[in-house]
Amino acid sequence: MKTIVYSETGDPSVLHLVERPVIDPGAGEVRVRIVVSGVNPTDWKSRRGSAPGEALAFADVVPNQDGSGFVDAVGAGVSNVSVGDRVWLALAAYQRANSGTAQEFAVLPAERVFLLPSPASFEQGASLGVPAITAYRALTVAEDGPRRLHPGALDGKIVLVAGGAGAVGHATIQLARWAGATVITTVSGSAKAALATAAGAHHVVIYTDSDVATEIRSIAPDGVDLIVEVAPAQNSALDLEVIRNRGSIAVYANNGGDQITLDVRKHFSLNVRYQFVLLYTVGLEVVQQAAASINEALMDGALSIGVEAGLQLHRFDLAHTADAHALVESGVTGKVLIDVSVG
Repeated sequence: MKTIVYSETGDPSVLHLVERPVIDPGAGEVRVRIVVSGVNPTDWKSRRGSAPGEALAFADVVPNQDGSGFVDAVGAGVSNVSVGDRVWLALAAYQRANSGTAQEFAVLPAERVFLLPSPASFEQGASLGVPAITAYRALTVAEDGPRRLHPGALDGKIVLVAGGAGAVGHATIQLARWAGATVITTVSGSAKAALATAAGAHHVVIYTDSDVATEIRSIAPDGVDLIVEVAPAQNSALDLEVIRNRGSIAVYANNGGDQITLDVRKHFSLNVRYQFVLLYTVGLEVVQQAAASINEALMDGALSIGVEAGLQLHRFDLAHTADAHALVESGVTGKVLIDVSVG
C-alpha cells in the first residue's frame, strides 16, 4: 500500500511516499481503507517539532489525525463497527507510529473509529475530528452551560466565536447554532465575513473596521455567555469587556502569542471562568460523547462543508501530501483534504 512517512522533524520535505504491506488489526483494532485524509495545524506542528532534525518517538511516523473511509477488517472484540461500514476517524496518529490517515489502509484502536451517517460524505467525515470535537468541547465547558450538545441545549445563550472563518471556528458556529445559541463571530475582513455568514453566524463583526466591544455589546447588552477563543494573547482585553458575569472563555489555540496577562480584580469581580481545551488530553469519554453529538448534528444537516457552507475545500492527492501540509502551514483559510482512494 502507498503510505506517507517522516523519520525526523522538519519542513514538508521530510514527508516521503513509500510502499508498505497491509497489516492485520489486532484485538480491539480496526483496519480502515482511507478514502479522504484531513490535514490540521496540529499535523504540521507535530511534523515540525520544536526544531528540525529531532529524533522521533518511533523510527518513522505516518501523519494526519483525521480521515474517513470504509472498515476493511476488524480485530477480536470489536463491536462498534463492522466490515464495510462507512466511518470517520479521530486521533488516528496519537501516540501511534503507523495509524495516521496519510496512507491507503490505517489500523487504529476501535474507540477512535465512528460510524459515518449515510447523509454525510467522506469529505465531511475527514473534516470532523480535530475541528468538530474541539468545537464540541469548547461549547460544553461553561459553568452555566450544557454538558452535552443537542438541539435546544444552548437556547437563550449567546456564543462569541473568535476567528469564525477557521476550521474550528466554522465547526463551532455550526454546532452552536444547531444547539440553539445566538452566534456572534469576529473576523479580519469581508471575505472571511462572508464565509462566517455562510456557516450560519447570526452576527459577524469585522474587528479591523469597528469598535468591536461596542458592537458586540449592542448585540449582547448583558454580555456574552461563552467565548470560544483562538487568540487569547491578542483578545484577552476584548473578552473581558464583553463577557457576562459567570461567563466562560474556552481557549483552544495560542494564535498571536503564548503569554497572556489578566487583570485579576476585573475577572474576579465577574466570576469569569477560563477553560483551556486540548483534544489529545480531554479523555476518551469526552471524545465519545462528542462523536455521538456530532453524528446527530450530521443527521440534521448541521455540519455542511464547501464554500457555500463557509468552508472552502483544498484538494490534493496522496503523492502531494507535502504540498497539502505546506498549504495548511501557510495559514490558508478553509479545509485541506487529501484524496487517498476512490470512495
